[in-house]
Amino acid sequence: MQMMIFGCGYSGKAIARLGLTRGATVSGTTRGEHNAASLAADGVRALVFDGTAASPELALALSQATHLVQSIPPGPDGDPLLRLAGHGIRKLCPKLEWIGYLSTVGVYGDYGGDWVDENNECRPSPGRSQERVAAEAAWLAEGEAAGVPVAILRLAGIYGPGRNGFVNLQKGTARRIVKKDQVFNRIRVEDIAEAALFLAEGKHGGIFNITDDEPAPPQDVIAEVARLMGVEPPPELPFETADMTPMARSFYGANKRISNRKIRKMGFQFRYPEYRMSLRQLWETGRWDDPE
Repeated sequence: MQMMIFGCGYSGKAIARLGLTRGATVSGTTRGEHNAASLAADGVRALVFDGTAASPELALALSQATHLVQSIPPGPDGDPLLRLAGHGIRKLCPKLEWIGYLSTVGVYGDYGGDWVDENNECRPSPGRSQERVAAEAAWLAEGEAAGVPVAILRLAGIYGPGRNGFVNLQKGTARRIVKKDQVFNRIRVEDIAEAALFLAEGKHGGIFNITDDEPAPPQDVIAEVARLMGVEPPPELPFETADMTPMARSFYGANKRISNRKIRKMGFQFRYPEYRMSLRQLWETGRWDDPE
């Protein structure tokens, strides 16, 4: 497998590292030279991509790629990789066998706390979620035109080593904001990587929710983090009066329970299906503060 990952950030790096352990040759893009050195140290062929033009080295990696993962979010002008390809991905990647697009469960919008699966209608709020819906549709159309299966991975709230409630509590930034009946799903970054490789190796196409089994109130998760650390949790703050950025407040505008049944029925097993055992593993292994 020749894997090309556009956007080797937190999730992209996890996919790259797992791919390397599975015998794949992995190339990945980053915006800066500092992160390129970190990727190279992990065995990834690191390539700088500014979101517009492809260097000769990047063009060569694309020409060799059999599996493509797109992790760079879209903007008002659409998806940067589709712009680069001019909606002709097969010309850039003549050997391509599979495409994975990392999206978000935010595309579903608000369902008033009801359960949602891949068959539910997307009700995105204006802005970033609408851009995601448009990018998903564009990638599915691109794959159909190229004769390549496209897997859309709709990710829940991402956490894992170096990025979690333990870190936030240690920094003093963790808050227990309470909104009546509000729940969120989460996903460990290692499970994102496992799901991506599962779909890539099987060349599966379609839309898949990549999320844990247990949507839960966010304040309960912080309370569990504090319990494991042996400290007092921060006080509860009513959502209505809490001082929050507009972006943070917007997350609470969508309330839903996300089902991962589709990918599980295909035989995929999540390593961290619920937050209590996942947080315990992070704490007991000491990996909670691993560098990202």
